Amino acid sequence: MHIRFTNLDKVLFPRTGFTKGDLIEYYLRVAPVLLPHLEGRPITIRRFPDGVDGPSFFEKHPSQGTPSWVRRVTLSSGTYVLVEDVETLALLANLAAIELHVPQWRVDDSGVPKPPDLLVFDLDPGAPAGITECAKVATLVAATLRSAYELDALPKTSGSKGLQLYARWNGPGDTRAVARAVAEHLAQRRPQLVVANMTKSLRRGRVLIDWSQNHVAKTTVAPYSLRANPEPTVSTPLQWTEVERAASGEGSGLTFLADQVLDRIDELGDLFAPLLASDTVRRRRRRSR
Repeated sequence: MHIRFTNLDKVLFPRTGFTKGDLIEYYLRVAPVLLPHLEGRPITIRRFPDGVDGPSFFEKHPSQGTPSWVRRVTLSSGTYVLVEDVETLALLANLAAIELHVPQWRVDDSGVPKPPDLLVFDLDPGAPAGITECAKVATLVAATLRSAYELDALPKTSGSKGLQLYARWNGPGDTRAVARAVAEHLAQRRPQLVVANMTKSLRRGRVLIDWSQNHVAKTTVAPYSLRANPEPTVSTPLQWTEVERAASGEGSGLTFLADQVLDRIDELGDLFAPLLASDTVRRRRRRSR
């Protein structure tokens, strides 16, 4: 495998001077905890060739010149890249792929799509609501999942202005229907805080629980992915104590930059590890030998 890195000094985040070289280094360093969450999930990348202040585009299919050693999977909607090794991750970073987005399902070793293994809620605040309101809603969603479905939710930042909750999904049933039922239940119970309708005009001062992210065709930003904000923020797994402090109006606002996330991993490990199926862990161990 050979990767020729180019334009390492190009600044991708002008406010901080964060370069493409820094982008590649971040993804290489975060790879041990990131790759298990990407394995088997057809990836959509968001590229910023001229940095976050320039134009961007989403890329679902392998770009021209993608090496033959990159694993691909062909689905009804086209051919996709699977990011399952450091080399592929580095290759995408060299393309200025700042953001990594994946679905809530995986393909098996033969490339056949499997049922969803994740249930996700995207909490999007409508100004003047912010992270405090998102954190309050996150605790409500988690309590509802636990009482109604015996599911434990894990929180992460979106890397932008909201929060996201994930839960392992092992059984039959329509995850989108479950997510919608939870969202609509909370919108009825707490109408001044929660909205389940996607209409933007209804969001002001409230938090949208976006249940549509569970559609088979939808993707959500991956844990540990960078986001294209003025600073290199990261979609960061959280501890529930951090969410609870934010809900009470305390805490730092739950915004984390790339270097802070690497420090968190050194201290806390992968807070999203409980979402990984045991067979995923076993496959990664075999491949690393």
